[in-house]
Amino acid sequence: MAAKFVAVLVACSSGREARAVVDSLLKKRLIACANILGGVESKFWWKGKIDSSKESLVILKTAARHFGAVEKEVKRLHSYEVPEIIALPIAAGNKAYLGWMEKEV
Repeated sequence: MAAKFVAVLVACSSGREARAVVDSLLKKRLIACANILGGVESKFWWKGKIDSSKESLVILKTAARHFGAVEKEVKRLHSYEVPEIIALPIAAGNKAYLGWMEKEV
């Protein structure tokens, strides 16, 4: 069974970029809400070397049916050549919260 809702993780280069992404997605009603976590240290492989960066991690909550549009908008606004855009299924949750999400997106 496919999940009806997803949490989408997006690592942004700054809090400013994260807020711009979130604000645009909210205005387009593609997400119900988001959390922005600043001061995240990321370590990763990039162009054959281990690299690191200070980032802001965004957790977007939305209906799975909106993932394609969310991905397109994040790519449009994001500064990275290859932005992290990962959807995790929400297997279960507070029914009232999930109902609120459904109503908002």
